[in-house]
Amino acid sequence: MIKSTRDSGTSPPTGVFVPVPTFFHPASSSNALQAKVDVETQVKHSIHLAKNGIRGLVLLGSTGEAIHLSKSERFELVSGVRKGLSDAGFPDYPIMAGVLVNSVDEVLEWLEDFTRAGAQWGLVLAPGYFGLAANQENLKEWYTVVADHSTIPILIYNYPGVTNQIMVTPETYTHLAQHPNIVGCKMSHGNVSYHVQVSLDPEIDHEKFRVYSGFGQQLGPIVYFGAAGVIDGLAAMYPKTVARLMDLAEKRPTEPEALKEIQTIQYAVSRAEEFIGRWGIVGIKEGVYRVLGMGTLEGGRLPLKGKLPEGEWGKWHAATSRMEELERSL
Repeated sequence: MIKSTRDSGTSPPTGVFVPVPTFFHPASSSNALQAKVDVETQVKHSIHLAKNGIRGLVLLGSTGEAIHLSKSERFELVSGVRKGLSDAGFPDYPIMAGVLVNSVDEVLEWLEDFTRAGAQWGLVLAPGYFGLAANQENLKEWYTVVADHSTIPILIYNYPGVTNQIMVTPETYTHLAQHPNIVGCKMSHGNVSYHVQVSLDPEIDHEKFRVYSGFGQQLGPIVYFGAAGVIDGLAAMYPKTVARLMDLAEKRPTEPEALKEIQTIQYAVSRAEEFIGRWGIVGIKEGVYRVLGMGTLEGGRLPLKGKLPEGEWGKWHAATSRMEELERSL
């Protein structure tokens, strides 16, 4: 196993990260079984985000369809984005890479590959194949073994919707936050109490252990109470608006004018997030294509191939037009 070239335990910055979708060439452009990864568009989109207030990327998370890519494709994508960002003047731009498998040995293989490719952190999904049968003590041990041997610092990724409803409890976060190579978590669920408990826990060093939500509709409320930020899919389309909300919330202002702006943007973001919640990866990809002109209308890889139903994008005009107006104003 290789040794990391970065200091163990280095924490990611606060702010908005984007769980970027993985871009593919049109299926019709290749005779292969699956559409090929489009690294050029991936880089273009990443640079756009870096230039518009986004403080970091999550490559190959759930939105990035890591489970649909081969080992070589994952390496090509992460290394390609790292090179593209460096060439564009962002040599140390923050990159987390998603690890979505259950076997400890395979998790460590992914992390080693991502270290070689240039990611600074691994976002490691809770091993939820057996769901609630994986008790909290075993989760603690699993993450500890991974962190002990990982070549880069890791974050705990709790997404009950793809892990048979497994839920990491605040007590487990408190325990794992003490590990020098575990530097944060992403909670992709609606239990705001868990976000607040972990963000304010006096037994956790919050300069070292960062708490992120997977939902932009929670951004203002949780950042006001200590969270580090969000890893938010809507920001793939409207980066400046979500980043502006983060910048304001992070200052925790009390003056009426600033509070009014936060409320206005949070309302717009929360309304538009309903589209993300309804259509997920396919919706994000179509949104990026329609708003930024990047990618295709062919969705992801099977079984996520396809586009929105005819007329569906137009049904969300009230929410998306509000976001577009804000984005243009910033």
